[in-house]
Formats: sequence, structure tokens, C-alpha cells
Amino acid sequence: MRTAKPSLAAPDRPNLPDVLSYRMHGHHVAVAEPVPLGAGGRPTAEAVQFLRECQSHALTVSWSVPQDDAVRSTPSALDFALHHLHHLPPPDGPAVDDWRSSYAYGHFYHRQGPGFIHIKDRRDQDAAARLTLDHPDLVATFGTCLRPTALDDLSSTGREAVSVLAAEGLVLVTRGWAVTLPPRIRHWSVPDTGI
Repeated sequence: MRTAKPSLAAPDRPNLPDVLSYRMHGHHVAVAEPVPLGAGGRPTAEAVQFLRECQSHALTVSWSVPQDDAVRSTPSALDFALHHLHHLPPPDGPAVDDWRSSYAYGHFYHRQGPGFIHIKDRRDQDAAARLTLDHPDLVATFGTCLRPTALDDLSSTGREAVSVLAAEGLVLVTRGWAVTLPPRIRHWSVPDTGI
């Protein structure tokens, strides 16, 4: 019986979701195509998942949205609150200055323990919060939505849990899709009290 040899090429290379075309150079990710973040639904949920995972691994990301994307042209027309994404690396371009000025690594993250999830949310400095999810349905749904999930694929209990999580700004819901927002922090700043 043969066993696979461990890859020596990139032992520390993070396993990013295969939803966007990108190139990685060290700790920098360059997304090849403009990302239709304002499209809503599955494309938006997948883009958020990708950016969240990049944030989780402390990667810098170069990405953009199309010129006619609602994120640039009419953010008020989005079916989600754009400020809920300000913890993620902002896109390139002048139309997102508010996002760029409010972004900082570690403003929003989660840590998981046995049967609970601890969340720190400093996206709004005036309403910073620490939350602990310990209800089994909320913990399970939070975990399920780490991957973009169609609401129709959830049980009624799961959809109710998504509503609770979305009301707290922990899950983004867009056109029938849900995705968990806070990344899991894997790289801590020194001192770690900075985040």
C-alpha cells in the first residue's frame, strides 16, 4: 500500500475556497476578475466567504468590483447592509473610501470552543460587543453557514437560527443565501490585546 508524501511546495499555504480565480504570492492574494459583490445571492455569499477566509489567514487581498456594481453606484439598493462587510479587506477603487477608512484586521472575529462560539465585534467602535453563542441550534447554523448555504436547504429551525444570527450581524443573508461573517482568527498580532 502506498501512502501519499506530504507536499513540500507550500506547507503553510492556506486552503482558500475555490470560488474565485486568484493568484497567491506569499501573503498576498490577487483576485483575477472583478467580483460582482452587489449581485446578491450565491455570488455575493461566495465572495464574502473567500474574503473572510483571506482575513482569517491574515492575507492581504487585491480585488475590485465592476464599475457598474451596486457597491459602487447605489449601495442603498443592496439587499444587505454594506457596513456589515467593513471587517473584510476592502476592494480597490475610490468609491469605497468609507470601507477603506473603517477596515482593520481583527475588528470582527470568532473563536470556537467545545459547544460554544465566542465572537468579538468592533466594527462599530461605539457599540463594540463580545458575544457567546452556546445554544446548539445557533452554534450548528453558524458552522453550517461558514460555507454559503441556500436558505431552502436549511430546516425550519436552521432558518430561524439564521434570522437570529442575521439580526445580530453575524450572518449575511442575501437573496435566499446565507454566509457567516466573522472570520476565525489564526494569526494574532503582538501584543494580541491589539485585536
